Amino acid sequence: MDVKLARIKANPGCGEFILADAKDADMAFGIGAPGQSPEHHSREGHFRTLEEYRECIRQVVRQGLVDIMLMSAHTNGILAIEERLFENSHVTPAARANDTTDIHVARGSVFVKEPSRPFRTTTIDHIQCGRVECSTDERTRGANLGLYSVTFNNDRDADMLTLERYREFRIEAERKGFRHFLEVFDPNAMINPIPPEKIGGFINDMITRLLAGVPEAGRPLFLKMVYHGPKFTEELVRYDRNLIVGILGGSSGTTYDAFKLISEAQKYGARVALFGRKINNAENQLAFIEMLRRIVDGQISPEEAVRAYHGILQVLKLKPYRSLEEDLRLTTGVMSYGGTTQVQVPASSAGSSSARPQAAPRPAIAATSSTSTAPAARPGTKPRPEAPDFGKMTPAERADYFRSRLQRL
Repeated sequence: MDVKLARIKANPGCGEFILADAKDADMAFGIGAPGQSPEHHSREGHFRTLEEYRECIRQVVRQGLVDIMLMSAHTNGILAIEERLFENSHVTPAARANDTTDIHVARGSVFVKEPSRPFRTTTIDHIQCGRVECSTDERTRGANLGLYSVTFNNDRDADMLTLERYREFRIEAERKGFRHFLEVFDPNAMINPIPPEKIGGFINDMITRLLAGVPEAGRPLFLKMVYHGPKFTEELVRYDRNLIVGILGGSSGTTYDAFKLISEAQKYGARVALFGRKINNAENQLAFIEMLRRIVDGQISPEEAVRAYHGILQVLKLKPYRSLEEDLRLTTGVMSYGGTTQVQVPASSAGSSSARPQAAPRPAIAATSSTSTAPAARPGTKPRPEAPDFGKMTPAERADYFRSRLQRL
């Protein structure tokens, strides 16, 4: 992550892209967090257990295609501090540092419909070392990166309280050498409504106004926010080249929703994507992540990625949630925990994969728990073979390709 951030700041057009898996949903959904999200599979009889959820995290970290793994403070304590899962991995551990009320999605609750209030369950010390107070040498035991979330509702008193709590967090974080990135949700319950077409401008102005008062030592490493389309994304990226824009994934939707979203956001200047429910609710998380990585590395288009993903599911004999035709449709994505913000990526604004920076292809993976993916070739080494054109292959040819790959592995 640090290497990529440095390269992006030195040259925003370098082609680097940071991919994060947000497995912190147990600080929002409770019992339903480990399984498939309620808005997509509400009639399921039960969900995954918390241990199964953590096993998914272990598999993704071992796969090595994401740059950041975001967890709850509890999971961070078990996997990062006790198990030392990240000790020999290039994946950076991170923990949710606060949990504002607009992510309190308890069954039957009304919290998400009321204006967000700032709140912190955990502490920086708990994230860093698992104790209420850390000594200097203990602060690197756990995660030293946190997500801090804010929600602005165009209300003077509520937004001022949000800003004050964030200031307190930043000061404490700077004193303890704790790094963070800033999540900015769209308004969840505005008292003074803003027209939907102006929300992007409101959020951009609130972000830039806020950060104008923050010196370099206290600034977030990057942003996590709703993708408001080309206009507002380019506007924010152009304003300050040192401000790295990242997008959040929102609800599950179709596979094409996820692949198209990350492609469009990258095309217009985003350099980070944090997908939680989109990954967690995939039929096969490792294969889904591989496709995301191939898209941002410029190896494959979103349309080709959907077809390739279905090819992998066919090989693994996993029944897809939707037919290929249905999975290639764009739907309206819910971009907040409470379902109050919706965004649809226009199909007509898609750019081809050739418009994105090209990178050395990665090998296809067998999407199983035992899979690990080799790192990309270093400069000066023998290049890997070109990836096949999945878009031109028939379903049978894709199945043969992945079956052969599985046998070799």
